[in-house]
Amino acid sequence: MQNDNHSTVQPEKDVARLTEEVREAIAHGGDIENAVRNLTLQAMHSNGLDIESLKQIATAVMKGTQEGVQQEMTHAAEQSHAAQSQITQAVAGLDTAFAQLAGASKLALEEASSKAKQFSDSELAKAQADLKDLESIFLDTLKHTATAAQGLIAETLQDMLSHAQHNGTAVGMQLKDTLAVFAHQIASTGRAQFEAGVKLTQTTADLLYKISTGVLSGITGQTNRDDR
Repeated sequence: MQNDNHSTVQPEKDVARLTEEVREAIAHGGDIENAVRNLTLQAMHSNGLDIESLKQIATAVMKGTQEGVQQEMTHAAEQSHAAQSQITQAVAGLDTAFAQLAGASKLALEEASSKAKQFSDSELAKAQADLKDLESIFLDTLKHTATAAQGLIAETLQDMLSHAQHNGTAVGMQLKDTLAVFAHQIASTGRAQFEAGVKLTQTTADLLYKISTGVLSGITGQTNRDDR
């Protein structure tokens, strides 16, 4: 799912900026889940959809979450409940953003198919392989952050990790549907195929941008169609 417009390794300033923006979202309060989701989607659009970029984005989000919560906890001793809520919302925002990435990929594929266009065999295979790693990236980042953290933050993240492993994730649920569409499309492609006007990754990135800026209110309702 590599975005041809961006390098696989993101500049440190971009990663640092995302970390800072998530930290500020935690400090600001309000709808943290939605704020983190939008920041993640915007980073995906700007920095690429390849595996290494997604790992860096997820790590930056969790680092900003940890730093933001830790900073808030120093302001008052009775902040444990608020801190747990902030962590939960931030992790849910990251999970939702990854789910919407999977959903946007499915929608991009369905729209191209409805217009009698096909993406290349190699691009579909690469995107399918990358999509299969999405849930692992989310869970691994959560695990690494929990291991590196201490006290309440570590306990909360570990509880969330255990819950996700036993009950599933938003991205995992969306991937089942998305990967089924990819498998169907790959199986049905013939030799006489041609590239769509834009790359699958670019189409997906553009859909993510529309979601994060409010042009599209969400992806789930649009990707639940069973028109394949």
